[in-house]
Amino acid sequence: MQVTVRPLRIEDYEDLKVSMIEAYDGMGGVWRKANIQKLLQLFPEGQLCVVVDDRVVACALSLIVEYKLFGDEHTYEEITGNYTFDTHNDDGNVLYGIEVFVHPDYRTLRLARRLYDARKELCERLNLKEIKVGGRIPNYHLYSDELSPREYINKVKSKEIYDPVLTFQLSNDFHVVKVLTNYLIGDTESQEFAVLLEWSNIYYSRKRNAMRDSIIRLGLVQWQMRHFKNLEDFYAQIEFFVDTLSAYQSDFALFPEFFNSPLLAEYNHLDTREAMRSLAVKTDEIVRKISELAIAYNVNIIAGTLPVVEDELLYNVSYLCHRDGRTSEFRKIHITPNETRYYGMTGGDKIAVINTDCGKIGILVCYDVEFPELSRLLALEGMKILFVPYLTDTQNAYTRVRNCSMARAIENECYVAIAGCVGNLPGVNNMDIQFGQAAVFTPSDFAFPTNAVKAEATPNTEMTLIVDVDLTMLKELHHYGSVRIMKDRRTDLYEVRKLR
Repeated sequence: MQVTVRPLRIEDYEDLKVSMIEAYDGMGGVWRKANIQKLLQLFPEGQLCVVVDDRVVACALSLIVEYKLFGDEHTYEEITGNYTFDTHNDDGNVLYGIEVFVHPDYRTLRLARRLYDARKELCERLNLKEIKVGGRIPNYHLYSDELSPREYINKVKSKEIYDPVLTFQLSNDFHVVKVLTNYLIGDTESQEFAVLLEWSNIYYSRKRNAMRDSIIRLGLVQWQMRHFKNLEDFYAQIEFFVDTLSAYQSDFALFPEFFNSPLLAEYNHLDTREAMRSLAVKTDEIVRKISELAIAYNVNIIAGTLPVVEDELLYNVSYLCHRDGRTSEFRKIHITPNETRYYGMTGGDKIAVINTDCGKIGILVCYDVEFPELSRLLALEGMKILFVPYLTDTQNAYTRVRNCSMARAIENECYVAIAGCVGNLPGVNNMDIQFGQAAVFTPSDFAFPTNAVKAEATPNTEMTLIVDVDLTMLKELHHYGSVRIMKDRRTDLYEVRKLR
């Protein structure tokens, strides 16, 4: 007999399915192939299996999560993102075990211990703080009439009662944190209770820029339109704001849509379409410079939007320059009639949250926020903060962006930060006047401001807005709010989903 522990592969699924069916013994809940495929795409290292004589007979599945976004009161549905696994965060600090099973014919071989040892090695290798699991207590239903979950756990710990899951986990150096209620709906054996357990990585060293706590500091730039002599003057103005926000220990710096449009002045002799395409030539250099500033000043910078030409098409792109040197992007999806007429822009076709060292965020650009489906899709993927860089010329245009942003915060139980340009820009075609007011919006419930406005800048004045938002308040709202919008959706009647 040959026994091997190795990463799971999608080709293993048929063997895996057979072992799952036998392990669950009619309980249901077998993972579909699409579930396994997504886990392997998100976190291939975290999906482990045991192969005995070329047959997969045991498996352990896991995610990396930023644990403070969930805390010690959570359900299995929440930790897995309603089984979408969108809660996985490469920048998280905890390895969370979501599944372990062994084919019953092989349980005498202590294969689960091998999987747990492999998980511990993975936790150490990835420099994660700990492993956490919500462990079932499948024998509890035999004692639930006479023992509370706490009493049952204590008797298992003292070895007066044997529980196949909890006894095993305790013997593998996992420690009880607390009892979880309503953890796994339908788990009648455990009476829907679970035991939150943890194993600490003694070799863990705090990650640089790891999320300090649930308080995230947002820095918003209300950018005054002005002419620049050259690109270096433009960079100097950006650095001034980044330096300022960094001095106040901001986690994010948000710049407005097309905040580089003053650079169009040198192309004012061209047709507006050609001028914007000429400006796009500078985008790569601008992104590199802003990325350097993000690293140097330790701030995640959302670089407003910049024009990009790709395959002869012109896009309006927002770049997130992470403070660890990575760069993410979002391409504006909904193009306004103005952008179509004057610039011939094309809309993007990708909608996804962005993992940051402060959790999952979303970016929508100006007009995009007026389409509620986009932010709902992001919220379903775990977004907690939505950033909206915008450029509006008149007050009624700004009102659309503002009011829709407020609605998005309420309906998606998230924070929304908006920032735009202000002032006038003579000498640049189609960029004459701007109206803006930076603001941060919240859900509407007792824990938040009564008008759902966390803070707002003075309209049409160059300034910064620095605001703290607390992510744990969103979690409490989700569970205990006066209304629970995300939980109370009638998914039996309707759904919002991506087509690709």
